[in-house]
Amino acid sequence: MAGMSPQITNLVIILGMMQVSKKIPFEDPQVLMGVRALYVVSNLIIAAIYLYIQSKINTKKDATQNLISVIPDMTTLKYVEPPPMGSAEEEKLVTTTVHSYDLQQLRGLWKSQLMGVGMMAVMHLYFKYTNPLLIQSIIPLKGAFEGNLVKIHLYGLPAIGDLKRPWKAAGGMMGMGGGEPKSDRKSIEQAERSRNGGVKDE
Repeated sequence: MAGMSPQITNLVIILGMMQVSKKIPFEDPQVLMGVRALYVVSNLIIAAIYLYIQSKINTKKDATQNLISVIPDMTTLKYVEPPPMGSAEEEKLVTTTVHSYDLQQLRGLWKSQLMGVGMMAVMHLYFKYTNPLLIQSIIPLKGAFEGNLVKIHLYGLPAIGDLKRPWKAAGGMMGMGGGEPKSDRKSIEQAERSRNGGVKDE
């Protein structure tokens, strides 16, 4: 699946696990506890990854706070942020630092993960659905290892090409997300002239 997009591999995994889950005796208490344990362990691994990334981001800032002018993590990052999909809002200019941008992206990951856990808890504990436990033990963990922050701060990949900030907002399963941030000089100058932003992200 090396050449497939994450959305396609997710779809393949979901379809495959749906077939596998039909053969799992969830009515067996021991099997059910095992699947629950797998889901918990998966989320603990994700939490550990995010905490490690947060420490890496903050460590870089603390270690280089007196060298702001030459450290990439403290340099200014300016881009034009597209409006949310379906929104009537206009584009806005955002001025931040690499450090602040990464922390913002990490907060988004935490929020998404907590919402997923909350939804899964309602589905499993209230509506008594068990099959999604298996799928949600794999897809979010896979997504965590495919994230841009993990590639940069855990794998140590350079922030160039597809990893160059700012990143396009993650879309849904079929890749239908919002617009792509613009960081070219022309777009930034147009945004500055139109006074649609200039928001300082601390």
